[in-house]
Amino acid sequence: MIGRLQLLVLVSALVVGAFSTGADFLFFLVYLVLLVGGGAYVVTRLGLADLEAGYALSQLHGSVGEQLRVTYTLRNTSWLPKPWLEVEHASTLPAPLPGRALALPPRGERTWIARVPLTRRGHFHIDPLQIRTSDPFGLFEASAGVGRGATLVVYPRVEPLPFWRVPATSLDGTHASRERTFQTTPLVTSVRPYLPGDAYHRIHWPTTVRQQELYVREFDLEQAADVWIFLDLDPAVQTGRGDESTLEAAVRVAAAVGARALAENRAVGLTSAGRQLPVLPADRGPRQHQKLMQLLAAAQANGAVPLVELLVQGLGRLRRGMTAVVVTPSLETAWVRPLAALRARGVGVAVCHLDAVAYATLAAPSGGRVARSTAQEEATRALRAVRHALAEYDLQVYEIVPRVQLGELLVAPGGAPLRKVV
Repeated sequence: MIGRLQLLVLVSALVVGAFSTGADFLFFLVYLVLLVGGGAYVVTRLGLADLEAGYALSQLHGSVGEQLRVTYTLRNTSWLPKPWLEVEHASTLPAPLPGRALALPPRGERTWIARVPLTRRGHFHIDPLQIRTSDPFGLFEASAGVGRGATLVVYPRVEPLPFWRVPATSLDGTHASRERTFQTTPLVTSVRPYLPGDAYHRIHWPTTVRQQELYVREFDLEQAADVWIFLDLDPAVQTGRGDESTLEAAVRVAAAVGARALAENRAVGLTSAGRQLPVLPADRGPRQHQKLMQLLAAAQANGAVPLVELLVQGLGRLRRGMTAVVVTPSLETAWVRPLAALRARGVGVAVCHLDAVAYATLAAPSGGRVARSTAQEEATRALRAVRHALAEYDLQVYEIVPRVQLGELLVAPGGAPLRKVV
């Protein structure tokens, strides 16, 4: 806009001077400016003519740690070259999509791939592709949008839990057994040679054909125990910053536990203290996995419901044989008592308690040591009180600390040894 204004003032002054003085040199300058300005305008207008462009996303769903690949294609269908093109692709991703400046020869085509790491979970918007061009003097500019915007959902990273097990209850099918069942269930665990008395409908014909002798299928009881995850999103109990915050750690724990339970063919439900108190009904299968990850991708510490109220409202959904997994960094003890009554009802309980003191210590600034030490001492005493209350009711507790893999923290009793955190 500034270039156009300067050009207009210059042309006006030259025209007035030329007609006022009648000097040939001034008329020459007027014609030169008009020629340059008109040529620049024509070049700019033709810069986006006969140009085909597009982009393609490698995926609309991803997980933290993966890469998004965006393929761009620009094609010049004209016999005239495109000397200067600028490609820009705006988005709300933490790592921006890189732009590019290029030139296209007549009937030329350019294709390139941009790779962007997915570093943060959430729902992100990718704007339409913007292509701009200009004249060599920068007097005029033209731009055009290509395609439509898209929404990219980035799921939280799912860490493997090789040594974690759902707390067993008194019902059959709530935990895996080393002994195979004589019932026919959807869970086929292995095959073995045929023995007298085996039913013919249990014969596994593909293995029989390969081994040239009869083999039968062995079954395990279906994992019937539903897993309900109670995720505490109360902002009053959250601490830490960025990836090393209790919020992000709680989301990773919920994602890992939910994915592990779904892999065991269990039904998984989720209740969180979000702003609208979303409830994901218990279900199983790949579709439930996608619903769970989409909900966790958008989880924010914006709830106004304390954990104790969340538990009181949600524990009524639990029936005998189910398991409640509570994920919270809360330093209050009021939420422990509602969990104690579940064991008498035959409901398993596992508490994934995040060490709020450790996360707050990592996020604390270097200044204010006296005030920080006082607050840290109070938080440490509150943490000890919570741990004492959980131990008093003999609840299964997993302590979650920063900078340690969840697979080393979520270890079932009798599993691999827990890594000692100094």
